[in-house]
Amino acid sequence: MAKMIPPPHSKATGVGALPHTDPAQACDDVLSIFPDFPYIPTLPDRSQMESIVFNDSEQLPGRLIRDDRLLFDSTKDQTAAMEKVYMDFVEGNYAAYGLHKEYASAFIEMMTRNLSTANVLKCQVTGPITFGMQVVDANKRPIYYDSQLADVLSKMIALKARWCEQEMLKNTGVTDTLVVLNEPYLASLGSSVVPVDKETVRSGWADIASMVDGGLGVHCCSNTDWEFVVSLEPAVISLDAYATATEFLLYADTLVSYMERGGVIAWGIVPAEHKIYATETVDSLYEKYFAIRTQLCTRMPVKLFDAQSMITPSCGIRFADRDGSLAIMGAAAEISRRIRAKNP
Repeated sequence: MAKMIPPPHSKATGVGALPHTDPAQACDDVLSIFPDFPYIPTLPDRSQMESIVFNDSEQLPGRLIRDDRLLFDSTKDQTAAMEKVYMDFVEGNYAAYGLHKEYASAFIEMMTRNLSTANVLKCQVTGPITFGMQVVDANKRPIYYDSQLADVLSKMIALKARWCEQEMLKNTGVTDTLVVLNEPYLASLGSSVVPVDKETVRSGWADIASMVDGGLGVHCCSNTDWEFVVSLEPAVISLDAYATATEFLLYADTLVSYMERGGVIAWGIVPAEHKIYATETVDSLYEKYFAIRTQLCTRMPVKLFDAQSMITPSCGIRFADRDGSLAIMGAAAEISRRIRAKNP
């Protein structure tokens, strides 16, 4: 069963995608900027198969790729393939749900590195809501709206998360891991246009949490029902604090209780889109972060806030060159240094 991670004490890390196409260079850059809390980036500019949803789709029953779209072939009987996922989940057979180089080149590369001095190693897997809302059947209906497919999907992702966790432990020398579900479609909670059922979300989360021994977190770069997200008891909540901190802080009492229980908030205060980042400075972003810290610390001790917080970019970095991505990651690292220097 998933657990909380050690307090990160305001360390910095990254989120999801980088614009790199060389996995070795991507890993080198991450490790140089985030040595204490590295993350494994995805490289969607390298190949469509490394982009969100596609990169975790290899074992999807009935997978069909047509015109650069990922589909579920509902014109054929997929019962046997779906039953196989169920049985693998029940028996804990995760070996067949691994990532391969054409889907996750940076993950494979990072497994060659000695990370024994890192506090925690983080990776990211597409969450079942986002996966199931992006993939449609022959009737162009998202497969997440089919209760049986949604159930199979969560179990497939649970097995993949377990494989990722075990590979990180086996190959890199880290003692603590964090698997983060990439869930931008959590923004659909409460939507009347693209509704998402909360009990389906909760059930899927429970499946994945039951398969993971280390930390299990969630990233949503849009506003959502944060109280519901907190109720899932993720080890880490990763958000776009640059754009949505005002809405997030409406749940201040819930957030304080969450952090008191050992939950970590990864404050995405550095804009991941370079055009927006270019309108700011490290000083201005530090002030935005400090304002969040000051506001929440009217309800909690500064020491607890700093212990249970992290600094990150707001989301994956796509629309930038390598230098731009280094600047964005470096800004997160610098804000982290300033906060930790203030309260050593």
